[in-house]
Amino acid sequence: MIATNQTTVPVATDIRDIKPPIEISDGMMWLWWLLAALVIAVAAFLLLRWWRKRKTTIYVAPPVPAHIRAKQKLAEALALISQPKPFVTAVSDTARTYLEERFNFRAPERTTEEFLRELSGTDLLVTAQKDSLGNFLNSCDLVKFAKYEPGEKELHELHGSALRLVEETEPKPQLTAAGEPVVNRQS
Repeated sequence: MIATNQTTVPVATDIRDIKPPIEISDGMMWLWWLLAALVIAVAAFLLLRWWRKRKTTIYVAPPVPAHIRAKQKLAEALALISQPKPFVTAVSDTARTYLEERFNFRAPERTTEEFLRELSGTDLLVTAQKDSLGNFLNSCDLVKFAKYEPGEKELHELHGSALRLVEETEPKPQLTAAGEPVVNRQS
C-alpha cells in the first residue's frame, strides 16, 4: 500500500500494459509477393540476355566483293607470267572462282565442257561473253593438259580476257535519283 496524505491507495499488481494490435493478414498477400518475385525474375532474365548479347556482338568487316578479289588475284598472277602452266592455272582458277562467287554457279568443280554446256542454258552471261569464256577456258586447257607452251603475248591475251570478263560482269554501283552513287554509311 502506498500512503498518501489522506488516503491509502492499494497497489495493483495484476495490471498489465496494453498489447500491440494483432496484424490480420490479407488473404491475397501471397499473390502480391508472387507477382513481385515474377517481375524481378523477368527483369533479371532480360538484363542477362541483354548483357550476353552485348558481350558477344563482334564487329565483322564486310567481305571484299568478288570482282575486287578477282582483280587482285589476276594482278598477283602476273608475277607468274614467265611460267606458263602456273600462270594459266592461276588465271583460269580465278575466273572460275569469280563466276562461282558472282553468280552462285558451280564452276571450279566441273570440266570445261560440263561447265560451258550448263552455262549455255542460263542467261547469266550474254552470248558474246559465253563465247569469249569458252575460248578462254579451252586455251587454258591446252596449256594445263596438252603441254602447249604459249608465248608471253598469248599469256597477256589470256589475262586480258579474264580481266575483261570480270569487268563486264561486275555489279554496277547503285545510283540515286540525282545520278550519284549510293554510299552506305555505317555508324
